[in-house]
This record gives sequence, C-alpha cells and structure tokens, in this order.
Amino acid sequence: MKEVILDTETTGLSVKDGHRIVEIGCIELENLIPTKNKFHCYLNPERKVSEKALETHGYTDEFLSKKIKFKEIADEFLNFINGKRLIIHNAEFDLSHLNNELKIIGKETLKNDVVDTLILARDKFPGSPSSLDALCKRYRIDNSKRTQHTALIDCDLLSKVYINLIDQKEPTLNFNNETNENKEINDKNILYFKKIIKLSDEEKSKHDQYLKTSLKKNFF
Repeated sequence: MKEVILDTETTGLSVKDGHRIVEIGCIELENLIPTKNKFHCYLNPERKVSEKALETHGYTDEFLSKKIKFKEIADEFLNFINGKRLIIHNAEFDLSHLNNELKIIGKETLKNDVVDTLILARDKFPGSPSSLDALCKRYRIDNSKRTQHTALIDCDLLSKVYINLIDQKEPTLNFNNETNENKEINDKNILYFKKIIKLSDEEKSKHDQYLKTSLKKNFF
C-alpha cells in the first residue's frame, strides 16, 4: 500500500476569501516506510499573502511572485498522488484549497481516499490538544526545526506522528506468516501493511542451535 503524506501552505485561511496555495509538499510512504519519492513546489498565488499567513510560513509576495503557477505543476502533482491514500492533518483545510486550485484550471476534484490525522488524534485522545506540535510532544518527536510552518518539514513530522497514531511504530516481523500479509485496524477503517519475513528451515535450525548453546552458557 502506497500512501502520501501531504501538506500545503496558503495565502490565508479560506478559499471563499480568494486565498490560494503557495506551497505543496508530499512524501510517499510504502508499507509505512518513507520512500525516496517526494513532491515539492512553491507557487505563485497571483495575489497577496495575508499578514497572518506570512507570520506562519514566512513566504513573502516578492519571493512567491517568481515561482511557477499551479496550472504548470497540476498534472505532475496529480500523477504523483494517483491511486494513493492521502494522509493529511486537518484534511478539510488542505483539500478545500487543492480542489479550489483544480477547479480554477478546469480539472476534477480529488477522489483519493483520505486519512485525517486530526480526527484520528481527537478520537484517540479526546479533550487533549491535537495540533501537530502537540502530537510531536506527546510522542517525543523532535520538532525543533519547525520554527515556521513549511510543507516538507510538516510532512516529515506528520509521517512520524501518523505511524504512532495507528500504533505501528516500525514494520513488524512475524515468523509464522507469509510475506506482505496485511492487517486491518478498526480506527477509521485504515488499512496498513506489515513487512513479514518467513524463516527458512536452515535459519530455524541455526536458531535452535543458538538456543541450545549460547543461551545455556549465559543462564546455567
């Protein structure tokens, strides 16, 4: 199963007020492990950045005016996420902006399956803070580089938070099952996959021999 951790930065909060995307970041996961495949771009929003947004991400109008426009990267972006589940923190925000950009250039809205880690966090820790920073603190994830919101840094942090939220911190090795067996968890119908290795007869024999010799020396 391939998934994409996705984050955007924008000129402001609401598409109803004409706000646009200024940055898209994506990190691909395969069986919960980040691959080398990433998608990242800065975008010219063709409008001014609000003061609040500038405080959040620090991208000035001058900096963004020299960047490409969404329509120039739309196909590349859509190809990158095609057929993959999207993992987004506060998905409603990012999806509304992405779908607005697609609508502006006459393309269909996104149909990908989506996991909203904000909903996962609120369900798992009701009444507790569920921001990305709060979840990093809960799971002891180093977020010291997050002095401002930037898409790729946020994606990297979210990938670690996501794995913790679904209680699967590392791929599990199960010596009794076949390779690539998948497991379903009941938290929001999320599917995740474990990397499973089956021992050969020779490896089992060597393991048994180890138990008879090395461990006996240590404990008896």
